[in-house]
Amino acid sequence: MAMYLLYESSSGYGLFEAHGLDEIGQNTEAVRSSVSDLSRFGRVVQLTAFHPFESALDALNQVNADTLFAVDVELCVMTDELRSFLELNLPKVKEGKKPKFSLGTSEPKLGSHILEATKIPCQSNEFVLELLRGVRLHFDRFIKDLKPGDLEKSQLGLAHSYSRAKVKFNVNRVDNMVIQAIFLLDTLDKDINSFAMRVREWYSWHFPELVKIVNDNYLYARVSKMIDDKSKLTEDHIPMLTEVLGDEDKAKEVVEAGKASMGQDLSALDLINVQTFAQKVMDLADYRKKLYDYLVSKMSDIAPNLAALIGEMVAARLISHAGSLTNLAKCPSSTLQILGAEKALFRALKTRGNTPKYGLIFHSSFIGRASAKNKGRIARYLANKCSIASRIDCFADGATTAFGEKLREQVEERLDFYDKGVAPRKNVDVMKEVIENLQNKGEEGKEAVEASGKKSKKKKAKGEEEEEAVESEKKKKRKMETEEENEKSEKKKKKKSKSAGGDEETDDGLTQSKKKSKKKKSKSEE
Repeated sequence: MAMYLLYESSSGYGLFEAHGLDEIGQNTEAVRSSVSDLSRFGRVVQLTAFHPFESALDALNQVNADTLFAVDVELCVMTDELRSFLELNLPKVKEGKKPKFSLGTSEPKLGSHILEATKIPCQSNEFVLELLRGVRLHFDRFIKDLKPGDLEKSQLGLAHSYSRAKVKFNVNRVDNMVIQAIFLLDTLDKDINSFAMRVREWYSWHFPELVKIVNDNYLYARVSKMIDDKSKLTEDHIPMLTEVLGDEDKAKEVVEAGKASMGQDLSALDLINVQTFAQKVMDLADYRKKLYDYLVSKMSDIAPNLAALIGEMVAARLISHAGSLTNLAKCPSSTLQILGAEKALFRALKTRGNTPKYGLIFHSSFIGRASAKNKGRIARYLANKCSIASRIDCFADGATTAFGEKLREQVEERLDFYDKGVAPRKNVDVMKEVIENLQNKGEEGKEAVEASGKKSKKKKAKGEEEEEAVESEKKKKRKMETEEENEKSEKKKKKKSKSAGGDEETDDGLTQSKKKSKKKKSKSEE
């Protein structure tokens, strides 16, 4: 049986025919030994046809569709160009007869799709992969028209365009920003805590009583920076301390403790260093608040339903642990339930102990509110709702929190069911209610847009009528002016014509007098 090999390179499709396979006996070791030597490999594999890609965009589309570079192996699809190329260069498959050839492909899914579409038998095994490895190694020598370096350039260009297409997403839906923000938040929490403890230890040498009065790290840094030197503490500092601490009694207690403090005195240089470090801790705490606000706003754009269900921090940690929102949406609810507890899971499987009931979703308030015997149940139910919310956020076109709010209500109802026995609503009914509400809102929005459009049209019509009236008045004025100008011009013409008539009359009188004088002269001469 003849065997053909389909090889897809960055420059086009190549179809190769393998000879002498019966002699080799499909031995992978024999193929491996012959792959490196072109003279031996060229006797077995020969080029049958080559179809170059028209452009870089065409190459990217073909690669995304029917190769291992596809977004998902399940999405490997044969394109129209590949189908026409195979039907044109392979022997025709007659109906009812077994074909006398087979096509070797690198991806089994693509082979199965080719078999369904064209009835061409395909195979993908170690032997075929070794042959394709040899084709890839000597491909530039099989194609005579390829110049040295052309194949490398096409590979580099295709790799750049493929990477650019993978990175090019909606700017407002980039979940990588959320992953980086939640990592930075966790790092800042650790750093602020350790730095604040360092401020406490450092300043306690000067004012040890302040640690027991002010427990909060951020407030301690602010108070230590405000007090500076404890010997200068007076009752005038009470209003300022009250603004910081929010309690006048605590402020008075700080002033009294400063007067009777057992701490040692520090030099001006030491106090300056303590104050500088305290200011740095305060700046870090302020930046942490701004970063948290940024994370909340970003989560409302990327995963609004998941954030509405379990909160922004837990939702961001789930996305970060899964790698992306798409990966989280692909996870089943059972995986999402123990996401973050992988070590405990594998330890339990190894020791045959009890598997963990929850991972990162333990930080949600729902599990803390549930009783000890119902924590596993509510964790399983919450993971189910989180899986639904993540899929809605990932694949929905518009961003809305309606589904997340309703899913949260369902979890609340489930808690009431475990505590009081109140039957919760079904998920199908809740989802239908949400969809109907969204459709009604969409219709109301359309009606509002249409009403605003009608109002704008009326305003435009009124404006056009006013403009037409103004233009008609202008036209009337122009007509009146033109008529007056015509009348004036006609009057001027009449005056000119009258003056011209008088001149003619005077000319006639002169000619007649000249004739009479001529006649008199002629008579006298006679």
